[in-house]
Amino acid sequence: MTIRVEHELHTRRKGRNYGLLILLLAFVGLVFGLTVVKVLELGDARKFESNDHVLRPALLPMDTPATTEASQ
Repeated sequence: MTIRVEHELHTRRKGRNYGLLILLLAFVGLVFGLTVVKVLELGDARKFESNDHVLRPALLPMDTPATTEASQ
C-alpha cells in the first residue's frame, strides 16, 4: 500500500520543467526557422556549397579556368 500524495515541491518543479520545455522548443523552432529561411533564400545548391571559402573546380562555370595562388 503506497501513499500517492504529491508533495508541493513536485508541483513547483513540474511547473518549472514545463516552462523549460517551452523555452527549449521555442529555441529549436527559431533555429529551424532560420535554417529554412537561409536555404530557401539561397535557392541554388551551388551557392550553398560555395560558402566554405575554398576553391573547388567542380563549382566553377565550365568556361572559367581554375586559377590558384601557385599559378599566379
